[in-house]
Amino acid sequence: MYLEPPPCWSKLFSLAVVQLRVSKIKADNLGRAQKLVKEAAGQGAKVVVLPECFNSPYGTGFFAEYAEKIPGESTRVLSEAARDCGVYLVGGSIPEKDGGKLYNTCSVFGPDGKLLVKHRKIHLFDIDVPGKIRFQESETLSPGNRLSMFETPFCKVGVGICYDIRFAELAHIYAKKGCQLLVYPGAFNMTTGPAHWELLQRGRAVDNQVYVATASPARDESASYVAWGHSSVVNPWGEVISKAGPEESVVYADIDLQYLADVRQQIPITTQRRNDLYSVNKPKT
Repeated sequence: MYLEPPPCWSKLFSLAVVQLRVSKIKADNLGRAQKLVKEAAGQGAKVVVLPECFNSPYGTGFFAEYAEKIPGESTRVLSEAARDCGVYLVGGSIPEKDGGKLYNTCSVFGPDGKLLVKHRKIHLFDIDVPGKIRFQESETLSPGNRLSMFETPFCKVGVGICYDIRFAELAHIYAKKGCQLLVYPGAFNMTTGPAHWELLQRGRAVDNQVYVATASPARDESASYVAWGHSSVVNPWGEVISKAGPEESVVYADIDLQYLADVRQQIPITTQRRNDLYSVNKPKT
């Protein structure tokens, strides 16, 4: 059974997804991220999402060079931006160094600037599509081992990073734990992007009757890894309600929790699921 929010919580809030143009100059990336978070807050956004590897180029050759401890330079900027703008800030991801290992890590900050949760990418992006793309995050990164959720006055939010979206079980567990919005900072590429980016978002949204938001870096054709872009928000009916192009931009969507409740009432899969025949087990921790 899915958990529902207390009736006192707001049923409607504005979400902003920042599709940031990422360069090799970390200070520029951080400055533009701050500027666009402020712009989003000025438009009324209560939750703002940044892209995967927003402070550095994406690539195994860059992770060690740009890696930081948390707290560190980039997360201090995120904390200040969240506090100054009074928003919940999903800080995309950065390469994190800790205990001699590197992680692809998303830090989430509340409107008071305090760290709410730190999500280390669970599923590492190790793929080989002959003639198109080969990428092995595991050459330099270690996987996280925890699910990550945080509370807002609006709804509970589940966090994944990029490749995590391909694993339906993770989204299902988040939904069972009461999340009504799933956020995935991600950098799909020019092979997997056009094929699967939107499909996976719509699948996770429909499967779990939740909102799904993804934040990609803007496309840079000169980069060694070219991101697809097209950051999006999908509603519980599986409709794309907001979508960026390939360029740097901020896209907005209203997250309507009453609409979510209506969809679940109209197509009540949460009560029709045959738990006597199959189940996805929630982790103990």
